Amino acid sequence: MIEIIQEYWRNYLYSDGYRLTGVVITLWLLVVSIGLGFCLSIPLAVARVSKKKWLASLVWLYTYVFRGTPLYVQLLLCYTGLYSLEIIRNNELTNAFFRDGMHCTLLAFTLNTCAYTTEIFAGAIKATPYGEIEAARAYGMSSFTLYRRVILPSALRRALPYYSNEVILMLHATTVAFTATVPDILKIARDVNSATYQSFNAFGLAALLYLCISFALVWLFRRAERRWLAYLRPQGK
Repeated sequence: MIEIIQEYWRNYLYSDGYRLTGVVITLWLLVVSIGLGFCLSIPLAVARVSKKKWLASLVWLYTYVFRGTPLYVQLLLCYTGLYSLEIIRNNELTNAFFRDGMHCTLLAFTLNTCAYTTEIFAGAIKATPYGEIEAARAYGMSSFTLYRRVILPSALRRALPYYSNEVILMLHATTVAFTATVPDILKIARDVNSATYQSFNAFGLAALLYLCISFALVWLFRRAERRWLAYLRPQGK
């Protein structure tokens, strides 16, 4: 086991020119993709429930495509598919962007989690009690103020348990990052396995790392639910 840990450490430091550990790379992929996906999903969720059919249909098409195709295929399209197009290679900015495996991985992860998060938030918006909306309109709130002060805060709170599942699933989905030569936990485990041929120890340690991260995320979300969803708990007399 000591040999495995030493090999992990060696690969963490020098794999593919990165100077960050596989754990940090995995967390970086998770935090950036989840953060960008969250920010993009809020306006898309509002558009998804819009009364403008063309706008709602465009968002539906986007979520349908990215939820209906495997993340692995999406990553391959971003990493190798788009770069094979001449228009991408001939442009200096797109050539530099799609030539980097980290950029392609973050793009694929962000678009994927954004699609799922959009549907989660859109469902929570649709489930907003009509009485809350009527009360806000009675105060003379505009549509923008209504969403900003009533609908979105209420919907985001109620969507928290479902969103926590998406974050955990996204952590597990980061295991496909090795396809784009990104040295996350799994790629390091594969490298260690190739160097030591101790498959159980190499992948077992990787599983333990993922388990620890998942436990920390679940703990954080449970604390958030206890704080922001306390008003939904039955109150004692």
